[in-house]
Amino acid sequence: MGLEEKILQKLDEAGGAYLSGEALAAAFGVSRAAVWKAVCRLEKQGFTLSRVRNRGYALLAGSDELSAAELGRFLGQGIGLHVRRETRSTNDDAKALAAAGADAWTIAAADTQTAGRGRYERAFYSPPGSGLYMSVLLRPALAAAETGLLTVCAAVAVAEAIEELSGKRADIKWVNDIYMAGKKVCGILTEAAFDVESGRLSYAVVGIGVNVKHCSFPPELCNIAGSVFAEGEYPPEGRARLAAAIVGRLRYHVEHLAERSFLEEYRRRCFLIGMRVHVSAGRTKADADVLGLDDNCFLIVRFDDGSVRSLSAGEVRIILN
Repeated sequence: MGLEEKILQKLDEAGGAYLSGEALAAAFGVSRAAVWKAVCRLEKQGFTLSRVRNRGYALLAGSDELSAAELGRFLGQGIGLHVRRETRSTNDDAKALAAAGADAWTIAAADTQTAGRGRYERAFYSPPGSGLYMSVLLRPALAAAETGLLTVCAAVAVAEAIEELSGKRADIKWVNDIYMAGKKVCGILTEAAFDVESGRLSYAVVGIGVNVKHCSFPPELCNIAGSVFAEGEYPPEGRARLAAAIVGRLRYHVEHLAERSFLEEYRRRCFLIGMRVHVSAGRTKADADVLGLDDNCFLIVRFDDGSVRSLSAGEVRIILN
């Protein structure tokens, strides 16, 4: 933990009370000048601090900057954090960290993405100040065929975390989207690298983009996209708290992957079951009825010719009567 994070934690524990520069310097074995410089860096990161002569420093309410210090307060120790105000893509950042040998559970996050993407290279709207955009580096011992289960784990983890923080229901649209009240609030993109000789996973990056705060979406997204919190509902430090809840749930599900206990939660939230849909999977483009999900979380559908298939990938669109 760096000096900024230590000072931030100490000020947070003080609950708005002032701590002198001398006391902070003594607590961390540094000079008062080092404390002053660290406080300046925290202010540049967006934290709202008060400075009063002969009293010291206090952390004031109202800060919601997505920073390593803020995320670290909720995520705890043992997690590598790489946070930027702006980046092209947190998935690209996490893959670069993986290639450099970063440990599992390293997180790349940003306040905004200029080239955020979902499946099939579709752009993911990532405005500053309102969303949570992060990618988690995983290194589980998995065969290539099992990698898709990481997306399933992530979808359940996000839904559980949203429900925990907001008190509202979160549903899943197979395979990687989270919906609330009929609108998409989160997209998940898993990318992986494999060992050619063993056919096993070298690493996976799970990218998670959540529309957390109420914001103005572009016209083409207004009827599709929503946010976890409506205007006036957003809780203090909501993005950092949501990030910690997601990582905590994801870690549990990944560590218990062999048990596949997450499948029942996924099935319970998957609103496509029983729906009439249009399937686009490879060369297959046809209408079908969704029958359920198998133990690999493949979508079981029955086409109009009576044939039944389990889809491991593809897209489905609900047919409205």
